[in-house]
Amino acid sequence: MKLFNSLNKIALVVEYDGSHYHGFQWQANLPTVQAELEQAILKVTGESRRVIAASRTDAGVHAKGQVVSFRTDSPLSPQTFIRALNHYLPEDIAIKAACGVSADFNVRRDASSREYDYFILNSRTRSPLARRFACLVAGELNTEVMNEACQFLEGEHDFASFATSLSKQRNTVRNVYQAKVTKEENLVTFRMVANSFLTHQVRNTVGLLIRVGLGKVGLEEFHQIMEAKTLGLAGPAAPAQGLCLARVNYPGNVELAV
Repeated sequence: MKLFNSLNKIALVVEYDGSHYHGFQWQANLPTVQAELEQAILKVTGESRRVIAASRTDAGVHAKGQVVSFRTDSPLSPQTFIRALNHYLPEDIAIKAACGVSADFNVRRDASSREYDYFILNSRTRSPLARRFACLVAGELNTEVMNEACQFLEGEHDFASFATSLSKQRNTVRNVYQAKVTKEENLVTFRMVANSFLTHQVRNTVGLLIRVGLGKVGLEEFHQIMEAKTLGLAGPAAPAQGLCLARVNYPGNVELAV
């Protein structure tokens, strides 16, 4: 791949603890991940550049594999950008990988899929160490029945019932490639992989799955809620701190150099 043409476009893989941020997207007078990245780029290059993200995570949501892009006149190599940006970024944000991409690369539209993990601490007592990264559920969860409900989610469906608000396009059909619940000791993990997601889709899905796992909602009712295609019907959403953007996938011509 040809790395740099003026203006160069750089793609970064970003990991962050979203606990102290009002989401990824820039907001006036509020701390955001985007604002921190743009300030670091300004310090490294002397340029004021807009950063575009593959997924706009909400307040309190974390990321292990967020992907962003920006344009620059800088001749710095991807590896140098990693080191230089990490020097200026706060400790709860880090660049994990970088590469040069073509001028027509679109960090959102070119993504083939996105992977989210939601972590549930299924315990009678709270965990001071896990509280920022998992949702506490005291009642025992039946993960087998939760996985039965997950089977309804896989494939192409209208997920309006799992959305909190509608985008400008108002298209609520998404293709879910994987929906699965696993349990290791008292940590329950829900993984969802799809071409893209509606606003609060994962958190609303988890909220409903938790009620299924606790025996408060049956499989038939779960399916009825899904088929109703009624905005917000699956809510309330699970808390933000359990959600993590694990990975954004692209075609093989985008190679991120760590």
